[in-house]
Amino acid sequence: MQFMPKDESKPENTKNDHRAIGERLDLFSFHEVAPGAVFWHGNGMIIFRELEKLIREELDAQGYQETSTPITVKSRVFEKSGHLKYYRENMFEVQSDTSAVENGSKRAVIRPETYYLKPMNCPESTYVYNSRVRSYKDLPLRFSEIGRLHRRELSGVVGGLFRLKQFTMDDAHIYLRPDQIQEEVSSLLKLVTKIYAVFGFKPKFYLSTMPEKAMGEKKDWEKAEKALEMALRENKVRYEAKEKDGAFYGPKIDIEIKDLLDRSWQLATIQLDLVMLPEQFELAYVDETGKKQKPIVIHRAVYGSFERFIGILLEHFGGALPLWLSPIQAEVINVGAGQRKYAEKVYLELKGAGIRTTMSSDNLTVAKKIREAEMKKIPYVAVVGEKEESGNFVNVRKKGVKDNLEMKIVELVSQIKKEIEERAV
Repeated sequence: MQFMPKDESKPENTKNDHRAIGERLDLFSFHEVAPGAVFWHGNGMIIFRELEKLIREELDAQGYQETSTPITVKSRVFEKSGHLKYYRENMFEVQSDTSAVENGSKRAVIRPETYYLKPMNCPESTYVYNSRVRSYKDLPLRFSEIGRLHRRELSGVVGGLFRLKQFTMDDAHIYLRPDQIQEEVSSLLKLVTKIYAVFGFKPKFYLSTMPEKAMGEKKDWEKAEKALEMALRENKVRYEAKEKDGAFYGPKIDIEIKDLLDRSWQLATIQLDLVMLPEQFELAYVDETGKKQKPIVIHRAVYGSFERFIGILLEHFGGALPLWLSPIQAEVINVGAGQRKYAEKVYLELKGAGIRTTMSSDNLTVAKKIREAEMKKIPYVAVVGEKEESGNFVNVRKKGVKDNLEMKIVELVSQIKKEIEERAV
């Protein structure tokens, strides 16, 4: 029997469901031709790109090198990493066709080969690391990757942006010496706290220790756990222990946030990899004595997946995203046809200042235009009538503010730009 995937295109009957918000604000859609994957619309991609911009700014400041690795790789990569042994049922397999290649008078037959769509970026990152000899002076090496991943999720668990078969991660793999663990983890804790503060989220931290089935020596685990614990304490971070809940290749710090609906979400994770990548992919650096040593690898993500994070934000803010994230930041409404030219002047000044601005249609009444702007969760609405045109100002309605304001165009531009730059919530 073939099971049909869950119909994600139909939102739940609640105004806070991110699927309903996405449909209402023209952000994304789902279609049966690609179950478990998102079709991003123009408005949705604005949100996506703004989140990318935020994380890239921070990573550039911290010396990350952004990388990009292939989506499809040969099966031997995942044989080496252990994914085929432990994770095969969650991976998409791709078979190449048998083909014949003419080479002068010779005809070579290329046999089919098995490839997989990558379910994570970890193994591919090692090929970048191993592309040259690394010295102890090079470490830590911080490789970030905003990578598209694919996982074969069961149809019954796929739902909206929260659980997908295709998604995008803000991934990073940091290659470092054992003596650098504490300092690097401290830096990551600050990064996560800073990014989450932009959205008003207060993170909660958990330290997950060695599980029953684990790779590597217990003494190495104890050192790694101690380093994570010291980093948490050094940064005065309150945390809870999750005994025996670490990954099979190393201990980790899991980070949760709570949204306005009082739901907890695990987003970021900081995982120490003592053996999986270093051992399986024969990673090495040359120490100060000229000997080869194995680095430790930190796997980390801040948003987790962009899709899931956007879904959380949409429900957290009820679709009324902060100004800097809003696909449309301002709308200009003219009261009558006579003010159309002045409305166009206001529109062009806002747009020329880099503010995402639209103009309302002349086919609706002013009340309906304002109502539509409210339904679209547009943060700023500038209304212009005869009075505004004669005084060369605009009547401003700001989301969340009860009273309207009369402002000069230059004042409105300045206020909006300041809010955007500050990424105010």
